[in-house]
Amino acid sequence: MDSAISERTPAPDRTSGHRELAATADNGLKIVVVGGFGVGKTTLVRSVSEIRPLTTEETMTQAGQGIDETGGLDGLRAKTSTTVAFDFGRISLDARNVLYLFGAPGQERFWFLWDRLFSGTLGAVVLVDTRRLEDSWYAIDRLEHHGTPFIVARNDFGGPAPTPGELREALDLDPHVPLIECDARSRQSGKDVLITLVEHLTSRYAAAPSQRQESAQ
Repeated sequence: MDSAISERTPAPDRTSGHRELAATADNGLKIVVVGGFGVGKTTLVRSVSEIRPLTTEETMTQAGQGIDETGGLDGLRAKTSTTVAFDFGRISLDARNVLYLFGAPGQERFWFLWDRLFSGTLGAVVLVDTRRLEDSWYAIDRLEHHGTPFIVARNDFGGPAPTPGELREALDLDPHVPLIECDARSRQSGKDVLITLVEHLTSRYAAAPSQRQESAQ
């Protein structure tokens, strides 16, 4: 997948129904999308958001050379903009429940923003590019540090990919962490990612009362 092209794809106009949603939704669930530079976080938020997403992209300049490394990968070499704060979108689960999506910046120089974004977060999606798995280690480490439940989604950039077992081993994932494939450009694929996360959160929080009861005994 050409991440440079997908990151520049204009968001469709999804403002219809906005007033109705604002009047009925009363339970907002905060979700963050994290990962390395250029893995498709902005693209994922854009593809699934039912409103016109808020983005904080700025044009990449020569000042970022040697800092925002592209690793010589074709899609990243052509990348011309980057998120400098966060992306924001929204998608309804039903008439009363809404997911608020926050896409975190991927460059190391903006990582100081992550702890603030994680505040009040119900769960997270770690988006990975298997050509640059090391770029995902920090995101996983911070989520584990905060005790935030998460899933891992491998964004499809084409070419050979490791097996799920190899990917789990490379990322040192616990067995309970869901690992799925996705194409961040596809609305349906993005929705499948979020459904997987919500199902994971439901099972985690449903198990919590029984775990607390067992520990009390």
